[in-house]
Amino acid sequence: MAAAHDRNPAASFGGLRVLSLESRRGLEMARLIEAYGGRAVVAPSMREVPREANIAALQFAGTLARGGYDAVIFLTGVGTRALVRAVEPVCSREEFAAALRRAAIVARGPKPVAALKELGVPIAVVAPQPNTWRELLAALDERRQEFPLAGRRVAVQEYGVPNPDLLAALEARGAQVTRVPVYEWALPEDTGPLRAAAQGLARGEFDVVLFTTSVQLTHLMEVAQELGLGEDLRRALQISVVIGSIGPTTTEGLAAHGLSADFEASQPRMGILVTDAAQHSAALLRKKRQGNPTIAAPAAAQ
Repeated sequence: MAAAHDRNPAASFGGLRVLSLESRRGLEMARLIEAYGGRAVVAPSMREVPREANIAALQFAGTLARGGYDAVIFLTGVGTRALVRAVEPVCSREEFAAALRRAAIVARGPKPVAALKELGVPIAVVAPQPNTWRELLAALDERRQEFPLAGRRVAVQEYGVPNPDLLAALEARGAQVTRVPVYEWALPEDTGPLRAAAQGLARGEFDVVLFTTSVQLTHLMEVAQELGLGEDLRRALQISVVIGSIGPTTTEGLAAHGLSADFEASQPRMGILVTDAAQHSAALLRKKRQGNPTIAAPAAAQ
């Protein structure tokens, strides 16, 4: 559940139908939505799949142990912990931590920071909120006298999909960049709930949809296309459903699909996302549907 300071007693969905595509924390998301008076539907949209026989990770560990990297950038907490497990065939946890201590460690935000602290690894640079790749680059630029990138060997722990903008920006600053993919995103083993959600969105059965990563939209669109509902789903999201984003990285991912977030959480946290959605969704929904008189007004506004 949301922390006590996340709660806004004045916020309420007022019976709006709210879709979450959360997977690992789906039950928690449903409880949060219902606590704010929403009718919650959770359709798990993704699962993390470790890369089998991760040669890239093993090569990275070997090179790191030989002092082959000047800096290592960690982008996610889940990915950091998965990387520790992935390199175990060639490098114990203690050996890996010792090798990391010989490089400058950069973390994108609090989640990789927590995972690195578990290893006892000091962190040289931490990206400030909202913890996107842009803040990470800005933090590195601010420290460029202390941690110059030109000519430096930099490894980047990736999560799910590469970030070509980050890689290109590092290379533009003269870094020799090595990608270290750890895991990838796949559809859930049971796609039934996700397919039902796509059908429900296309039929106008939801008022609000909350995204905590743009991969959720990628997978939603994938199953919608398989059902022949791609255009119907896109149109519904554009004109009749409030789209909530947890933060700038997710908002950018939605824009890459041609969709605009109607609001972005004031802080990139799940509890804050739901609180902000409860506070603003009814008004946003009325405004979004004003130009479409054939669409029913939200129940909370009737």
